[in-house]
Amino acid sequence: MQQNTSSRKARIRKNTLGLFYWTISWVLTTALVSFGAKYLWNFNTVISSVALLLNVGVGIGMIYANIRHLKDLDELDQKIQLDAMALSLGGGIVGGIAYSMLDITNLIPGDAEISWLIVLMSAVYIIAVLVGRKRYQ
Repeated sequence: MQQNTSSRKARIRKNTLGLFYWTISWVLTTALVSFGAKYLWNFNTVISSVALLLNVGVGIGMIYANIRHLKDLDELDQKIQLDAMALSLGGGIVGGIAYSMLDITNLIPGDAEISWLIVLMSAVYIIAVLVGRKRYQ
């Protein structure tokens, strides 16, 4: 029983680390696409297209790493994660549409930027995970 528990913990640690590396890689390729076009290759469409395809490919890898990570968690951790994801998705949709409407109706100066939606969704997710862990301690 002890060996089974320790091998499960090792597998979860490996999957968590894999998810971390995929996520960091996706963030870096996102930055490459965003800033590389302007500062490195002067908006060359071929290079931008290749960088974007790389970003999407790494993003798909990140999604699969997340699925692997979730499948290895116990039922309580899965519930906490899925609840947090649901709140993040809901907050992203409701908050994102409201933010877009603020832009469309000129209630905010400037344009609505997707980066703020990502910040909102990330904050909701992190808070929901922390609250979920606290609730089930």
